[in-house]
Amino acid sequence: MSSSLFLLLSLLVPTLMLEFRYHDNREIEQYLLQVSADNPDITHLYSIGKSVKGQQLWVLALGVRPRRHAVGVPEFKYVANMHGNEVLGRVLLLQLIAELVRGYRDNETWSLQLLNSTRIHILPTLNPDGFDVADTNCLLSQGRLNHNGVDLNRGFPDAFAGLRKQQELKEEQREAEVRAVIGWLRSETFVLSANLHGGAMVASYPYDNSDQGSVWTVSPSIAPDDDVFVHLAKAYSYNHASMHKGNICVDSGPFQDGITNGYNWYKLEGGMQDYNYVWAQCLELTLELSCCKFPEPKELPALWMENKKALLAYIQQVHLGVKGQVFDGWGRPVQNAVVEVKGRRNMCPFRTNQHGEYYRLLLPGNYTFKVSYPGHKVLTETLSVPYGPEKYSAMKHDFKLRRIASTTVRAQAEPNPSCSYSLLPQGGGTAARSAWYGLTVGFSLVTVLQSLMD
Repeated sequence: MSSSLFLLLSLLVPTLMLEFRYHDNREIEQYLLQVSADNPDITHLYSIGKSVKGQQLWVLALGVRPRRHAVGVPEFKYVANMHGNEVLGRVLLLQLIAELVRGYRDNETWSLQLLNSTRIHILPTLNPDGFDVADTNCLLSQGRLNHNGVDLNRGFPDAFAGLRKQQELKEEQREAEVRAVIGWLRSETFVLSANLHGGAMVASYPYDNSDQGSVWTVSPSIAPDDDVFVHLAKAYSYNHASMHKGNICVDSGPFQDGITNGYNWYKLEGGMQDYNYVWAQCLELTLELSCCKFPEPKELPALWMENKKALLAYIQQVHLGVKGQVFDGWGRPVQNAVVEVKGRRNMCPFRTNQHGEYYRLLLPGNYTFKVSYPGHKVLTETLSVPYGPEKYSAMKHDFKLRRIASTTVRAQAEPNPSCSYSLLPQGGGTAARSAWYGLTVGFSLVTVLQSLMD
């Protein structure tokens, strides 16, 4: 066997042979390519862009329809390694991919239910450049920043800065990795997300900033969906082996139930968590998963077992609440219909996507919805919402609007901060371009392999 053939065959070894160690960026890329090539029916590999130094920001989508959004199927995402020296998330997400694929291939009910009901996107490293120069010190911050020396978790548009009329950077002035995430959020209708960090042991939820001005005071900054955020944070902390105890790390905490309101912990401007919630109507948590930013390799198997149940349980929470479509007076699904829940005044109202869909994560209870769309009467309905995660589906309810006879329609006022809801058709130009790139890589690999074997 030639050395070239041996090298190619080594890339095609069974997907699940994944060592517990820190894989470099090239190894992660090869692993994701391998998983995608071995499992084209349930995985799809795409890139959301490149880092400052030109490294691809790879995302693996998993589900029974992995290549594009399907109406009624919520989109979920995990993001790791935003700070290059906080590395456990890279390992956990690679292990999670392997576990989801293994469970599906073994016909295990939990994996079949998750992948049949959810499209899961996994980004193992948002800051590959930072990882390349990261120090293995538990507490120091070498490698935290991107190649330009910028903290990516301070680089997003900030809703509270907008409310205070502070001048913000233009989108094209932001870091490459930040722009990639912003474009990603515009291309997919994400419903639930988590951002994996290290250096503490706690599930942190919005808001990270507030409208109280420049002086920080120890007090929570409460989001309209605070009850849901608390539930989501506890869903992770109590399914984790020890996070719920709240006092695991000697240099942070204690945290009651292993959770915290972000602002109540410390003030953070320009964070990805708040950006997801305010502008992308995606509820996101920040999960701090290890006291040490760079745990020793020998600890990785135990850390995976501590987080495995929680990572899976958290994905299942994407099925909270209500989902459905909004139809106009002609029976057509409409984009940008406003779907509001009484008592929850979001900075940017939740609106339907290009398929007329809405998703609202809500705890069980009775809720009054108000649905509005230009040229139609405002529709108000009260719904009794059950607990959906147990059945791997939120309650489904469609809203059917009635037209207004008058041709004069008043434009709806847009709240501050300025809300941008632009969505790329059919799941996004970035994903569409990268789909072809992924297929090209796969076909090229097969072609070369066949030529060597002939």
